[in-house]
Amino acid sequence: MYNLFLSFLLISTLVGCSKSTNNEKKPSDNQETSTLLDNNNNKAPEFTLTSTDGKNINLSDYNGKIVILDFWATWCPPCRKGIPDLIEIQKEYGKDVVVIGVSLDSDTKSEVVPFIQKFGINYTVVYGTPELVQRYGGVDGIPTSFVINKNGEIVNKHIGLVPKSEFTDQINKLLNKS
Repeated sequence: MYNLFLSFLLISTLVGCSKSTNNEKKPSDNQETSTLLDNNNNKAPEFTLTSTDGKNINLSDYNGKIVILDFWATWCPPCRKGIPDLIEIQKEYGKDVVVIGVSLDSDTKSEVVPFIQKFGINYTVVYGTPELVQRYGGVDGIPTSFVINKNGEIVNKHIGLVPKSEFTDQINKLLNKS
């Protein structure tokens, strides 16, 4: 039983969490991203979502900044593992970069605010909706992160846990600090 748990933990850490079933038909990641970008001319879909502190958050509020839009949930081990990196990115690049965590907790929505406090999350967390997930081309596994440049264009999509260095390399290129 212990070995089974360790195997699940390793696989979910490398691949990401998913609540989907094997019966669902899924496009490949490249198809999904390609369709998303073709439909939006690389523009990140606008949204207005409610933050955990009750404020309305619009993507357009962050025009002129790089945005990391991170779809996650409190119950997802790889999401939990990536949060400290996102906290550090927000601290290090706060003037130029905004991290927005999109909580996909539905059954565990009441756990989001205590989770934020426990982990010391220093970036905005909003409650995701099925419509938002659809507008971003679907989210087959979490964490899924979108990197959006200062012009509001999606420049990268990551499915699964992303090393901090990959985000910082992308940010530095977008800031012309490479």
